[in-house]
Amino acid sequence: MTKLKMSSAQMVADARARIEEIETTDLIAMLEDPDVVVVDIRDIRERQRSGFIPGSFHAPRGMIEFWVDPDSPYFKDIFAQEDKKFVFHCASGWRSAITTATLQDMGFKAAHLKEGFSTWEKQGGPIAFPEKKPYSLSS
Repeated sequence: MTKLKMSSAQMVADARARIEEIETTDLIAMLEDPDVVVVDIRDIRERQRSGFIPGSFHAPRGMIEFWVDPDSPYFKDIFAQEDKKFVFHCASGWRSAITTATLQDMGFKAAHLKEGFSTWEKQGGPIAFPEKKPYSLSS
């Protein structure tokens, strides 16, 4: 295999050097702030398996640039709120670091949860789980 020009670890390190990182305990304290929007970029299966931060908005990693861009046909109105502080998170802080740096490059102001969801419950963060839908033959 050809050696890559840059490793994923280097991409994460470069992103972290230029974005705002929020500690888990600090985000827990910010949860009640109506001006903070927590955005979960994990896969839907991760949210189902591990739970999620109550009140967080789910935006799959593969769509985030399109959902944030007002010129995109996939734009989501939640990202039009200029007076809000957007804090992105994934499981360990790697995907959200790269995502936040990319959004910053696009001109969208955001921060990310430094250690991701991995330390959330251990540090006292509340967790919610999706409602389980009853099984039916028609689904």
